[in-house]
Amino acid sequence: MKNLYLILAFICFSCNTKTEKNVSETNTSEKAITDSDAQAILLDKKKANYLYHFAFNCMDQEYPNKLGQVLGDASYLKTPKELHPAFYGCFDWHSSVHGHWTLVNILKSYPEFQERDAILKKLKATLTKENILKEVAYFDDEHNKTFQRTYGWAWLLKLSESLKEWHTPEGKEFAKNLEPLTNLIEDKCIEFFNKLNYPIRVGEHPNTAFGMSFALDYAAKYNPELAKVIKTKAKEFYFEDEDCPLTWEPGGFDFLSPCLKEASLMAKVLPKKEYIKWLDKFLPEFRENPSPFMQTVEVVDKSDGKMAHLDGLNFSRAWCLYEMGEILDNQKMIHLANTHFNASYDKIDSGEYAGSHWLASFALYALKTNH
Repeated sequence: MKNLYLILAFICFSCNTKTEKNVSETNTSEKAITDSDAQAILLDKKKANYLYHFAFNCMDQEYPNKLGQVLGDASYLKTPKELHPAFYGCFDWHSSVHGHWTLVNILKSYPEFQERDAILKKLKATLTKENILKEVAYFDDEHNKTFQRTYGWAWLLKLSESLKEWHTPEGKEFAKNLEPLTNLIEDKCIEFFNKLNYPIRVGEHPNTAFGMSFALDYAAKYNPELAKVIKTKAKEFYFEDEDCPLTWEPGGFDFLSPCLKEASLMAKVLPKKEYIKWLDKFLPEFRENPSPFMQTVEVVDKSDGKMAHLDGLNFSRAWCLYEMGEILDNQKMIHLANTHFNASYDKIDSGEYAGSHWLASFALYALKTNH
């Protein structure tokens, strides 16, 4: 019997030791994740080297290609490069535009980037005056006046903004070449936002808050009329909104968060005190503790172009949270942004073109918003 007690005591001691060890390991793991997420995630040369090649490789990759055009007659049946000599690569027009943005911003951040000459060679082949005028003609076509509205328009203005602020001979040349298309898109944005009666609240390309947010970044510096239109319409669309249903997010194909895109836009539109009051009605309790409201998302099938959107959602959530966190000096939002960024950063290089042709732009934009 005495031996039995000894055996039972030994078993209990072993279980307690094992349990304590498991708890200790769990706490250590959680602490490691917390520490990692709390660290600033910044653009550096290692990240630039990782991100640039995704846009670089597809800039002049014409196929596969999703044109998204309206055919007026048989003469519209042309190759992507014939239709869009500047922005024909990277699967679709808007991805080509923000692929250009990616490469420009890497060169802006690292003027001595090791692949600088190769990148400039490709940019000089696409961003020519002649190519841009052909793009303008396409947008002026009676059947395609709304082409890329408003997602592609917003990225075009974001590219133009970067070129205008790239103070090199190449940057000045490209900005000047792009100017006719930039001016046309500015006019299209003013016209469209003025006549739009209701915002489009989806997690994909037509999202109005996304289009307004990017366009406002540009317009605040270069087009006062467009900036005024956006601020006026943003207040008209969103100022009375309350209790945004975060529990409805994400949709299975989302790459934008409808709630966060609206919240980050209004952070650019309202004075800080007014914004805090608005945000606490729009997303109650979110400012105090955002983490319970939003978990990172996972892509099940990275070869599926729609499902691959979810990696983009992690990045776009991150940039919204960075923008909001900086304005509000809210480290909990920045912590949550870091968590989302980390969830997809190492997964861009999955070997699946469905995501690799565009995700680097979203990752880089998140890095650019995290000051």
